[in-house]
Amino acid sequence: MIETPGFIWTVIFFLLAIGPLIFLHELGHYLVGRWCGVKADVFSIGFGREITGWTDKRGTRWKVGWLPLGGYVRFAGDANAASQPDGEWMELPDFERSQVFHAKPVWKRAAITAAGPVANFLVGYLLLAGLLAGLGDMRTPSIVGSIKAGSVAEKSGFRQGDRIVSIGDKGVDDFETLYETVYARPRMMLDFAIQRDGRSLHILAAPAYLEARDAFGNVQRRGSMGIGPVAPARVSLDWLEIPGAALDRTVGVIRSTIDGLGQILFGNLSAKEMSGPVKMAKFAGQVATLGWVPFIGFVALVSINLGFINLLPIPMLDGGHLFFYAIEAVIRRPVPPQAQDWAFRTGFAVLMTLMLFVTFNDLASLELWHRLSGLIG
Repeated sequence: MIETPGFIWTVIFFLLAIGPLIFLHELGHYLVGRWCGVKADVFSIGFGREITGWTDKRGTRWKVGWLPLGGYVRFAGDANAASQPDGEWMELPDFERSQVFHAKPVWKRAAITAAGPVANFLVGYLLLAGLLAGLGDMRTPSIVGSIKAGSVAEKSGFRQGDRIVSIGDKGVDDFETLYETVYARPRMMLDFAIQRDGRSLHILAAPAYLEARDAFGNVQRRGSMGIGPVAPARVSLDWLEIPGAALDRTVGVIRSTIDGLGQILFGNLSAKEMSGPVKMAKFAGQVATLGWVPFIGFVALVSINLGFINLLPIPMLDGGHLFFYAIEAVIRRPVPPQAQDWAFRTGFAVLMTLMLFVTFNDLASLELWHRLSGLIG
Protein backbone atom coordinates (compact mmCIF):
# COMPACT_ATOMS: atom_id res chain seq x y z
CA MET A 1 0.00 0.00 0.00
CA ILE A 2 1.25 3.48 -0.92
CA GLU A 3 1.66 5.79 2.06
CA THR A 4 -0.71 8.76 2.15
CA PRO A 5 0.89 12.18 2.86
CA GLY A 6 0.24 13.85 6.20
CA PHE A 7 -2.41 16.45 6.89
CA ILE A 8 -0.22 19.50 6.21
CA TRP A 9 1.02 18.24 2.85
CA THR A 10 -2.49 17.17 1.88
CA VAL A 11 -3.76 20.70 2.53
CA ILE A 12 -0.83 22.21 0.60
CA PHE A 13 -1.38 20.02 -2.45
CA PHE A 14 -5.14 20.67 -2.32
CA LEU A 15 -4.54 24.43 -2.33
CA LEU A 16 -2.02 24.06 -5.16
CA ALA A 17 -4.63 22.19 -7.17
CA ILE A 18 -7.78 24.20 -6.45
CA GLY A 19 -6.40 27.71 -5.77
CA PRO A 20 -5.14 28.51 -9.30
CA LEU A 21 -8.29 27.01 -10.83
CA ILE A 22 -10.54 29.26 -8.74
CA PHE A 23 -8.39 32.28 -9.59
CA LEU A 24 -8.46 31.54 -13.34
CA HIS A 25 -12.20 30.90 -13.25
CA GLU A 26 -12.85 34.28 -11.65
CA LEU A 27 -10.24 35.91 -13.89
CA GLY A 28 -12.31 34.77 -16.89
CA HIS A 29 -15.32 36.65 -15.50
CA TYR A 30 -13.19 39.68 -14.67
CA LEU A 31 -11.43 40.02 -18.04
CA VAL A 32 -14.53 39.59 -20.16
CA GLY A 33 -16.31 42.00 -17.82
CA ARG A 34 -13.61 44.61 -18.44
CA TRP A 35 -13.82 44.04 -22.21
CA CYS A 36 -17.56 44.64 -21.96
CA GLY A 37 -17.07 47.89 -20.02
CA VAL A 38 -18.21 46.62 -16.61
CA LYS A 39 -16.51 47.83 -13.42
CA ALA A 40 -15.47 45.17 -10.92
CA ASP A 41 -15.87 46.23 -7.29
CA VAL A 42 -14.43 43.08 -5.67
CA PHE A 43 -12.31 40.15 -6.87
CA SER A 44 -12.21 37.54 -4.12
CA ILE A 45 -10.49 34.17 -3.81
CA GLY A 46 -12.27 32.39 -0.99
CA PHE A 47 -15.29 33.37 1.06
CA GLY A 48 -15.75 34.87 4.48
CA ARG A 49 -13.63 37.39 6.32
CA GLU A 50 -10.80 38.98 4.38
CA ILE A 51 -7.31 37.72 5.26
CA THR A 52 -5.43 40.11 3.03
CA GLY A 53 -6.11 42.35 0.06
CA TRP A 54 -5.45 45.57 -1.81
CA THR A 55 -7.33 48.06 -4.00
CA ASP A 56 -6.03 48.79 -7.50
CA LYS A 57 -6.17 52.07 -9.39
CA ARG A 58 -9.51 51.11 -11.01
CA GLY A 59 -11.12 50.79 -7.59
CA THR A 60 -11.29 46.98 -7.60
CA ARG A 61 -10.67 45.34 -4.23
CA TRP A 62 -8.55 42.19 -4.67
CA LYS A 63 -8.75 40.00 -1.60
CA VAL A 64 -8.32 36.52 -0.15
CA GLY A 65 -11.02 35.05 2.12
CA TRP A 66 -10.40 32.54 4.89
CA LEU A 67 -12.55 29.77 3.30
CA PRO A 68 -10.77 28.71 0.06
CA LEU A 69 -13.64 26.71 -1.46
CA GLY A 70 -14.57 29.16 -4.20
CA GLY A 71 -14.42 32.77 -5.20
CA TYR A 72 -16.40 35.53 -6.85
CA VAL A 73 -16.22 38.79 -8.76
CA ARG A 74 -18.73 41.38 -7.57
CA PHE A 75 -19.42 43.79 -10.40
CA ALA A 76 -20.89 47.26 -10.12
CA GLY A 77 -24.63 46.94 -9.52
CA ASP A 78 -24.39 43.55 -7.78
CA ALA A 79 -26.04 43.32 -4.39
CA ASN A 80 -23.98 40.30 -3.34
CA ALA A 81 -21.48 37.68 -4.47
CA ALA A 82 -24.24 35.79 -6.34
CA SER A 83 -24.64 38.78 -8.74
CA GLN A 84 -28.21 39.51 -7.76
CA PRO A 85 -29.02 43.07 -8.88
CA ASP A 86 -28.90 45.98 -6.47
CA GLY A 87 -32.22 47.79 -6.77
CA GLU A 88 -30.53 51.20 -6.60
CA TRP A 89 -28.27 50.91 -9.66
CA MET A 90 -30.81 52.55 -12.00
CA GLU A 91 -30.62 55.76 -9.93
CA LEU A 92 -26.88 56.19 -10.49
CA PRO A 93 -25.49 58.95 -12.75
CA ASP A 94 -25.25 58.05 -16.44
CA PHE A 95 -21.50 57.34 -16.45
CA GLU A 96 -21.63 55.10 -13.38
CA ARG A 97 -24.75 53.35 -14.67
CA SER A 98 -22.97 52.60 -17.95
CA GLN A 99 -20.43 50.52 -15.98
CA VAL A 100 -23.06 48.45 -14.15
CA PHE A 101 -23.25 44.75 -15.03
CA HIS A 102 -27.06 44.70 -15.14
CA ALA A 103 -27.19 47.66 -17.53
CA LYS A 104 -25.44 45.69 -20.26
CA PRO A 105 -27.26 43.82 -23.06
CA VAL A 106 -28.18 40.25 -22.23
CA TRP A 107 -25.56 38.81 -24.59
CA LYS A 108 -22.77 40.68 -22.79
CA ARG A 109 -24.01 39.49 -19.39
CA ALA A 110 -24.15 35.93 -20.74
CA ALA A 111 -20.62 36.22 -22.14
CA ILE A 112 -19.26 37.50 -18.82
CA THR A 113 -21.01 34.70 -16.93
CA ALA A 114 -19.90 31.94 -19.31
CA ALA A 115 -16.29 33.15 -19.27
CA GLY A 116 -15.57 31.47 -15.91
CA PRO A 117 -16.48 27.90 -16.95
CA VAL A 118 -14.90 28.45 -20.36
CA ALA A 119 -11.65 29.43 -18.61
CA ASN A 120 -11.75 26.14 -16.66
CA PHE A 121 -12.34 24.11 -19.82
CA LEU A 122 -9.48 25.95 -21.53
CA VAL A 123 -7.07 25.37 -18.62
CA GLY A 124 -7.90 21.66 -18.51
CA TYR A 125 -7.51 21.41 -22.28
CA LEU A 126 -4.12 23.18 -22.27
CA LEU A 127 -2.80 21.01 -19.42
CA LEU A 128 -3.82 17.85 -21.28
CA ALA A 129 -2.29 19.20 -24.50
CA GLY A 130 0.95 19.91 -22.63
CA LEU A 131 1.09 16.37 -21.26
CA LEU A 132 0.43 14.91 -24.70
CA ALA A 133 3.11 17.12 -26.25
CA GLY A 134 5.72 16.27 -23.63
CA LEU A 135 4.98 12.61 -22.97
CA GLY A 136 3.00 11.34 -25.93
CA ASP A 137 -0.23 9.38 -25.68
CA MET A 138 -0.46 6.20 -23.63
CA ARG A 139 -2.86 3.94 -25.50
CA THR A 140 -4.24 0.65 -24.25
CA PRO A 141 -6.41 -1.10 -26.85
CA SER A 142 -9.72 -2.58 -25.74
CA ILE A 143 -8.32 -6.11 -25.97
CA VAL A 144 -8.84 -8.69 -23.26
CA GLY A 145 -5.36 -9.30 -21.86
CA SER A 146 -6.31 -11.52 -18.92
CA ILE A 147 -9.43 -12.97 -17.31
CA LYS A 148 -9.79 -13.48 -13.58
CA ALA A 149 -10.79 -16.99 -12.56
CA GLY A 150 -14.43 -17.22 -11.52
CA SER A 151 -15.22 -13.73 -12.83
CA VAL A 152 -18.23 -12.58 -14.83
CA ALA A 153 -16.03 -12.45 -17.95
CA GLU A 154 -14.99 -16.10 -17.58
CA LYS A 155 -18.55 -17.28 -16.92
CA SER A 156 -19.89 -15.25 -19.86
CA GLY A 157 -17.49 -16.72 -22.41
CA PHE A 158 -14.92 -13.97 -22.93
CA ARG A 159 -11.54 -15.14 -24.20
CA GLN A 160 -8.07 -13.70 -24.02
CA GLY A 161 -7.43 -11.71 -27.20
CA ASP A 162 -11.05 -10.65 -27.72
CA ARG A 163 -11.35 -7.05 -28.94
CA ILE A 164 -14.35 -5.23 -27.48
CA VAL A 165 -15.59 -2.72 -30.05
CA SER A 166 -18.75 -1.44 -28.34
CA ILE A 167 -20.94 -1.78 -25.27
CA GLY A 168 -24.56 -1.22 -26.23
CA ASP A 169 -24.58 1.82 -28.50
CA LYS A 170 -21.34 3.20 -27.04
CA GLY A 171 -18.21 2.71 -29.12
CA VAL A 172 -15.13 1.43 -27.26
CA ASP A 173 -11.79 2.55 -28.70
CA ASP A 174 -9.54 1.89 -25.71
CA PHE A 175 -9.43 0.04 -22.42
CA GLU A 176 -10.04 3.23 -20.43
CA THR A 177 -13.47 3.65 -22.06
CA LEU A 178 -14.20 -0.03 -21.37
CA TYR A 179 -13.23 0.37 -17.71
CA GLU A 180 -15.25 3.57 -17.20
CA THR A 181 -18.37 2.07 -18.82
CA VAL A 182 -18.25 -1.10 -16.73
CA TYR A 183 -17.27 0.84 -13.58
CA ALA A 184 -20.49 2.87 -13.60
CA ARG A 185 -22.84 -0.04 -14.41
CA PRO A 186 -22.69 -2.76 -11.75
CA ARG A 187 -25.41 -5.43 -12.10
CA MET A 188 -26.68 -3.90 -15.38
CA MET A 189 -27.06 -6.27 -18.33
CA LEU A 190 -24.73 -5.00 -21.06
CA ASP A 191 -24.36 -5.99 -24.71
CA PHE A 192 -20.65 -6.41 -25.57
CA ALA A 193 -19.85 -6.40 -29.30
CA ILE A 194 -16.64 -8.38 -29.83
CA GLN A 195 -14.20 -9.17 -32.62
CA ARG A 196 -12.73 -12.67 -32.27
CA ASP A 197 -10.57 -14.36 -34.93
CA GLY A 198 -12.07 -12.18 -37.63
CA ARG A 199 -15.65 -12.89 -36.52
CA SER A 200 -18.16 -10.56 -34.89
CA LEU A 201 -20.22 -11.75 -31.95
CA HIS A 202 -22.17 -10.41 -29.00
CA ILE A 203 -21.99 -11.37 -25.33
CA LEU A 204 -24.63 -10.33 -22.80
CA ALA A 205 -23.25 -9.93 -19.28
CA ALA A 206 -23.88 -7.92 -16.11
CA PRO A 207 -20.76 -6.59 -14.31
CA ALA A 208 -20.45 -7.76 -10.73
CA TYR A 209 -20.70 -5.26 -7.89
CA LEU A 210 -17.25 -5.03 -6.32
CA GLU A 211 -15.92 -3.30 -3.23
CA ALA A 212 -12.15 -3.16 -3.23
CA ARG A 213 -9.35 -0.97 -1.92
CA ASP A 214 -6.95 0.84 -4.21
CA ALA A 215 -3.22 1.31 -3.66
CA PHE A 216 -3.90 4.05 -1.08
CA GLY A 217 -6.49 2.02 0.83
CA ASN A 218 -9.51 3.95 -0.53
CA VAL A 219 -12.65 1.83 -0.84
CA GLN A 220 -13.96 1.70 -4.43
CA ARG A 221 -17.49 0.52 -5.16
CA ARG A 222 -17.78 -0.31 -8.84
CA GLY A 223 -18.79 -2.68 -11.55
CA SER A 224 -16.25 -5.33 -12.54
CA MET A 225 -16.03 -7.90 -15.32
CA GLY A 226 -12.72 -9.39 -14.16
CA ILE A 227 -10.95 -8.39 -17.40
CA GLY A 228 -7.34 -7.19 -17.42
CA PRO A 229 -5.73 -5.07 -20.17
CA VAL A 230 -2.86 -5.80 -22.50
CA ALA A 231 0.33 -3.77 -22.13
CA PRO A 232 -0.13 -0.07 -23.02
CA ALA A 233 1.90 1.54 -25.79
CA ARG A 234 3.28 5.08 -25.77
CA VAL A 235 2.58 6.86 -29.05
CA SER A 236 4.38 10.06 -30.01
CA LEU A 237 1.97 12.57 -31.52
CA ASP A 238 2.64 14.98 -34.35
CA TRP A 239 2.11 18.62 -33.39
CA LEU A 240 -0.92 18.73 -35.66
CA GLU A 241 -2.45 15.77 -33.82
CA ILE A 242 -2.10 17.20 -30.33
CA PRO A 243 -4.98 19.74 -30.44
CA GLY A 244 -7.45 17.10 -31.60
CA ALA A 245 -6.20 14.51 -29.10
CA ALA A 246 -6.43 17.00 -26.22
CA LEU A 247 -9.95 17.94 -27.30
CA ASP A 248 -10.94 14.26 -27.37
CA ARG A 249 -9.60 13.85 -23.82
CA THR A 250 -11.45 16.96 -22.63
CA VAL A 251 -14.74 15.83 -24.16
CA GLY A 252 -14.13 12.36 -22.73
CA VAL A 253 -13.84 13.76 -19.20
CA ILE A 254 -17.14 15.65 -19.63
CA ARG A 255 -18.87 12.56 -20.99
CA SER A 256 -17.59 10.45 -18.10
CA THR A 257 -18.87 13.03 -15.61
CA ILE A 258 -22.30 13.13 -17.24
CA ASP A 259 -22.37 9.33 -17.38
CA GLY A 260 -21.43 9.01 -13.70
CA LEU A 261 -24.03 11.55 -12.59
CA GLY A 262 -26.64 9.78 -14.70
CA GLN A 263 -25.84 6.41 -13.14
CA ILE A 264 -26.15 7.93 -9.66
CA LEU A 265 -29.46 9.65 -10.48
CA PHE A 266 -30.92 6.41 -11.90
CA GLY A 267 -29.72 4.41 -8.91
CA ASN A 268 -27.14 2.26 -10.72
CA LEU A 269 -24.33 3.76 -8.62
CA SER A 270 -24.55 4.64 -4.96
CA ALA A 271 -24.75 8.32 -4.03
CA LYS A 272 -21.85 7.50 -1.70
CA GLU A 273 -19.62 7.78 -4.78
CA MET A 274 -20.17 11.55 -4.83
CA SER A 275 -17.14 13.40 -3.51
CA GLY A 276 -16.75 16.76 -1.82
CA PRO A 277 -13.84 19.01 -0.84
CA VAL A 278 -12.53 16.69 1.89
CA LYS A 279 -12.12 13.71 -0.43
CA MET A 280 -10.79 15.98 -3.19
CA ALA A 281 -8.10 17.20 -0.81
CA LYS A 282 -7.28 13.61 0.07
CA PHE A 283 -7.00 12.65 -3.61
CA ALA A 284 -4.82 15.70 -4.34
CA GLY A 285 -2.34 14.63 -1.69
CA GLN A 286 -2.36 11.00 -2.80
CA VAL A 287 -1.90 11.77 -6.49
CA ALA A 288 0.92 14.21 -5.68
CA THR A 289 2.90 11.35 -4.10
CA LEU A 290 2.93 9.66 -7.52
CA GLY A 291 4.75 12.60 -9.13
CA TRP A 292 4.09 15.87 -10.90
CA VAL A 293 2.80 14.30 -14.12
CA PRO A 294 -0.13 12.50 -12.42
CA PHE A 295 -0.75 15.63 -10.33
CA ILE A 296 -0.99 17.82 -13.44
CA GLY A 297 -3.40 15.30 -14.94
CA PHE A 298 -5.45 15.44 -11.75
CA VAL A 299 -5.57 19.26 -11.90
CA ALA A 300 -6.72 19.08 -15.54
CA LEU A 301 -9.49 16.67 -14.54
CA VAL A 302 -10.62 18.92 -11.67
CA SER A 303 -10.55 22.01 -13.90
CA ILE A 304 -12.77 20.42 -16.55
CA ASN A 305 -15.20 19.15 -13.94
CA LEU A 306 -15.27 22.56 -12.25
CA GLY A 307 -16.26 24.13 -15.56
CA PHE A 308 -18.96 21.52 -16.14
CA ILE A 309 -20.46 21.76 -12.64
CA ASN A 310 -20.63 25.55 -12.85
CA LEU A 311 -22.69 25.25 -16.03
CA LEU A 312 -25.42 23.21 -14.34
CA PRO A 313 -28.68 25.24 -14.42
CA ILE A 314 -28.81 25.73 -10.65
CA PRO A 315 -29.39 29.27 -9.32
CA MET A 316 -26.25 30.57 -7.55
CA LEU A 317 -24.09 28.82 -10.18
CA ASP A 318 -23.08 30.33 -13.53
CA GLY A 319 -25.43 27.92 -15.29
CA GLY A 320 -28.36 29.26 -13.27
CA HIS A 321 -27.60 32.81 -14.39
CA LEU A 322 -27.27 31.67 -18.00
CA PHE A 323 -30.65 29.95 -17.70
CA PHE A 324 -32.25 33.24 -16.63
CA TYR A 325 -30.51 35.10 -19.46
CA ALA A 326 -31.84 32.54 -21.95
CA ILE A 327 -35.36 33.17 -20.66
CA GLU A 328 -34.77 36.92 -20.88
CA ALA A 329 -33.59 36.61 -24.47
CA VAL A 330 -36.80 34.73 -25.38
CA ILE A 331 -39.36 36.88 -23.54
CA ARG A 332 -37.35 40.09 -24.16
CA ARG A 333 -37.45 41.27 -20.56
CA PRO A 334 -35.63 40.24 -17.37
CA VAL A 335 -37.11 37.57 -15.15
CA PRO A 336 -39.03 39.36 -12.34
CA PRO A 337 -36.82 40.11 -9.29
CA GLN A 338 -39.18 38.20 -6.97
CA ALA A 339 -38.84 35.06 -9.10
CA GLN A 340 -35.06 35.43 -9.21
CA ASP A 341 -34.89 35.94 -5.45
CA TRP A 342 -36.99 32.82 -4.83
CA ALA A 343 -34.86 30.81 -7.26
CA PHE A 344 -31.58 31.97 -5.69
CA ARG A 345 -32.82 31.10 -2.20
CA THR A 346 -33.85 27.66 -3.41
CA GLY A 347 -30.56 27.20 -5.25
CA PHE A 348 -28.62 28.18 -2.14
CA ALA A 349 -30.57 25.65 -0.07
CA VAL A 350 -29.94 22.92 -2.67
CA LEU A 351 -26.20 23.67 -2.82
CA MET A 352 -25.84 23.76 0.97
CA THR A 353 -27.74 20.47 1.30
CA LEU A 354 -25.55 18.91 -1.37
CA MET A 355 -22.40 20.25 0.31
CA LEU A 356 -23.44 18.76 3.66
CA PHE A 357 -24.25 15.44 1.98
CA VAL A 358 -20.94 15.09 0.13
CA THR A 359 -19.01 16.24 3.22
CA PHE A 360 -20.76 13.53 5.23
CA ASN A 361 -19.80 11.05 2.48
CA ASP A 362 -16.21 12.27 2.58
CA LEU A 363 -15.95 11.86 6.34
CA ALA A 364 -17.54 8.41 6.08
CA SER A 365 -14.91 7.41 3.50
CA LEU A 366 -12.27 8.37 6.05
CA GLU A 367 -14.05 5.98 8.47
CA LEU A 368 -14.56 8.87 10.88
CA TRP A 369 -18.02 7.71 11.97
CA HIS A 370 -16.73 4.18 12.56
CA ARG A 371 -13.92 5.50 14.74
CA LEU A 372 -16.29 7.76 16.69
CA SER A 373 -18.68 4.88 17.30
CA GLY A 374 -15.73 2.84 18.57
CA LEU A 375 -14.81 5.58 21.01
CA ILE A 376 -18.40 5.95 22.20
CA GLY A 377 -18.98 2.20 22.39
